[in-house]
Amino acid sequence: QVQLVESGGGLVQAGGSLRLSCAASGRTFTMYGMSWFRQAPGKEREFVAAISRSGAFTDYADSVKGRFTISKDNAKNTLYLQMNSLKPEDTASYTCAATITAWGSRKDDYNYWGQGTQVTVSS
Repeated sequence: QVQLVESGGGLVQAGGSLRLSCAASGRTFTMYGMSWFRQAPGKEREFVAAISRSGAFTDYADSVKGRFTISKDNAKNTLYLQMNSLKPEDTASYTCAATITAWGSRKDDYNYWGQGTQVTVSS
């Protein structure tokens, strides 16, 4: 079992940056592949980025590639998402997720979810 708590969301102008954090507690953090998903009002939850248990491998949605960076600090039990060059279409609730099985872009592979943090990008 692992508990996930996101922070770092807020309101930012287009072109700005934010860094999201996801603090994990419970079982050993290094056991989990992790990801960020987002959901805008009226839309389905979509994959943003994922990272392997060790942090050595990452994957990104095409829409954020080159702008967002996912990382994890196993010593601090924390997952991050650095978001640069933000666009209004990035506005959504961002949620972190953890899996003890195959990590990647499929939301059905993830066992544990946080509550989400809102990111709003104004034009």
